[in-house]
Amino acid sequence: MTAEDGTATAAPQGRPRAIAAMIGACALLAVTSLLAKLLGVSEHAGGLHPLQISAGRFFFALMGLGVVVAVMRPNLRGGKLGWHAGRATCGWLGATLTFAAVAHMPLADATALTFMSPVFTMLFAIPFLGDRIGPRRWTAVGVSLLGAALLTGIGGGAVQPAALLALAAAVVIGMESIFIKRLTDAEPRFRILVVNNAIGSAVACTAALFVWQWPTAEGWALLVLLGLTMVSAQVLYLVALTGRRASQVVPLFYTILVFAAIYDFALFGVVPEAVAWLGAGLIVAGSMAATLLGEARRKG
Repeated sequence: MTAEDGTATAAPQGRPRAIAAMIGACALLAVTSLLAKLLGVSEHAGGLHPLQISAGRFFFALMGLGVVVAVMRPNLRGGKLGWHAGRATCGWLGATLTFAAVAHMPLADATALTFMSPVFTMLFAIPFLGDRIGPRRWTAVGVSLLGAALLTGIGGGAVQPAALLALAAAVVIGMESIFIKRLTDAEPRFRILVVNNAIGSAVACTAALFVWQWPTAEGWALLVLLGLTMVSAQVLYLVALTGRRASQVVPLFYTILVFAAIYDFALFGVVPEAVAWLGAGLIVAGSMAATLLGEARRKG
């Protein structure tokens, strides 16, 4: 699941609401990673495969959205299905890789590595969107890559396989953002959200058939909670960005890292090491700089 650009300047009176919505979205997004970890490692939940966890995430999110669609009756016709399919496939794969990673490493570390996605989006934008990158943005890329090297153990002789999964998730999510950019330029955000979860649910449920095992009662409850939490986070995220410039609220997106660290400590007693904080800090600094410099360039 990545930051999307806003399209209009924020009204001063709407800023507290946008900030609250973004922080709420971040708290819930961190909960989804926590739930995925519980589903993957807890014997009571059945120790589910990441493909099955991502199927629950998309299917029950779609069920939750179905209630909203029934009430709001939005126009879902006329979408660019090719772009939607690309976005949904990348979103499903990114979620599955993230869920696989969090089962075997601290939540905060995995979350920090997925924050590399803006950097990969910037790199993908060169061939796909015709973007150009200046020296300052390349410097931001270098800072983020240094942080990723610290967190994955690259260069230190002890590479963490789970960390590589999280890094791969960042690559895929970075590509997803290219599709999101294309779609948000042409379609309403709510339609994008609904179609994404519909296609993602079909892809995820089909893939899950190959590794299916019947969840326990606790497993089913966590899968339902995972899907509903994700869609709630997505709705709050849209509320935060609607009618506002991304630069005003997107930096708050990185508070997910704080929530992930708190949840990991509260439930698993995990205290991030100094090198993890340093790596995470470099990734956040580089990714935030790349995002804000890119928006400044578009505004200029």
